[in-house]
Amino acid sequence: MRIHAAAALLSGGWGTDVALVLADGLLASVTPGSAARAGDIRVEALLPGMPNLHSHAFQRGFSGLTEIRGPERDSFWTWREMMYRFALQLGPEGMEAIAALACAEMLEAGYTRLGEFHYLHHAPDGRPYADPAEMSLRIFAAAEATGIALTHLPVFYAHGGFGGAAPAEGQRRFVHDVDAFDRLMEACAASLHRPQDRLGVAPHSLRAATTDQIRHLAAHWPGRPFHIHIAEQVKEVEDCLAHCGARPVEWLMDSAEVGPDWCLIHATHLTAAEVGAIAASGAVVGLCPLTEANLGDGTFPAAAFLAAGGRFGIGTDSNVAISVAGELQMLEYSQRLAHRARNICTPAGSTGTGLFKAALQGGAQALAAPAPDLVPGATADLVALRDPLQLGDPGSLLDRWIFGAGVAVADVWASGVHLVEGGRHKDRDRITAAAAKVVRRLIAAGP
Repeated sequence: MRIHAAAALLSGGWGTDVALVLADGLLASVTPGSAARAGDIRVEALLPGMPNLHSHAFQRGFSGLTEIRGPERDSFWTWREMMYRFALQLGPEGMEAIAALACAEMLEAGYTRLGEFHYLHHAPDGRPYADPAEMSLRIFAAAEATGIALTHLPVFYAHGGFGGAAPAEGQRRFVHDVDAFDRLMEACAASLHRPQDRLGVAPHSLRAATTDQIRHLAAHWPGRPFHIHIAEQVKEVEDCLAHCGARPVEWLMDSAEVGPDWCLIHATHLTAAEVGAIAASGAVVGLCPLTEANLGDGTFPAAAFLAAGGRFGIGTDSNVAISVAGELQMLEYSQRLAHRARNICTPAGSTGTGLFKAALQGGAQALAAPAPDLVPGATADLVALRDPLQLGDPGSLLDRWIFGAGVAVADVWASGVHLVEGGRHKDRDRITAAAAKVVRRLIAAGP
């Protein structure tokens, strides 16, 4: 297969008239300044595919259904109760159908790899399935059916609060001890068979896993992506201070060897010292700006973090909306509101290009993905954009895509397979119909 791009985002910047030959899921050649040929697939602008470093795919099933104010002040914690009610009803077939919808929409948005932070492990009554990886296998099946690459992150969840508190009834589908979790990991490792897929590990949070358990997981599963929610809400920070006299990131840094394999999800509420410590560790911060805004979490200190050399990637988290451009726009706009200034998240030049490149590199690091470059030998994870104005100016294209000038995803290839054409996944209608059937049934069943 040969693609001809009028412009392509190469490692050294935008190239023009770029011919790319795809073979066996890889880029066999990348040649700027090449004339188009008969039979080429012609695109306006080509980018590397974006990694989605943090998702709970099943939550796509109740996207938009929590926007009703109750009698009390709504927050992450009230939203969580709705999430638990939905999670407690979802069976394996429903998980697969909803995850497939999320995966298809991710590909349509320009994500070519999914980091699935997966904690819905057991049957609705809390008992383990005969195969401990039953629900993980449904994620594998959804990823394979849609074509997205997968970094699977089984979540270790043992407690309901700091200090090893007993889990709540609504958490019964999530919970393992370390031995059972190691068996889950072994089952997942034995079941991954696509060469593009990866397996990581994810202690849910400092309130759901003790530091001893976190250290066990890091030692038992070394060299893998290691993800953890941290400092997402003010209440979490306050509870951590009450428990141990330290803030979550401060306590984690003192208790574990945080390094480049780690991804700290959200890390919203940080002191200056914590900002510097994360940046110095080489860990990636996983930012999910649309979900963080939807839940009212707060604003990440991006300006200080980036000035310290910090690395970040983006994720869709609750999948309330699935959009590469939307996540990057919300990240930048949140900083503009906080600082009452413009163009915060880049040192100079195009804000859109700077955001995109930083998220691309950080996401690949966090998910143990191949380097996301358009070079010979790289994985053929490609996203083509279409520009309705056809300005022919690639230097402004990412700014206009992210900040709302009608630029959109046209085509997507993952591991060399052409999955999205004309902005739609090739199996979109079938996938949507299957997921809609599940969601309607769950809504009809009620709480």
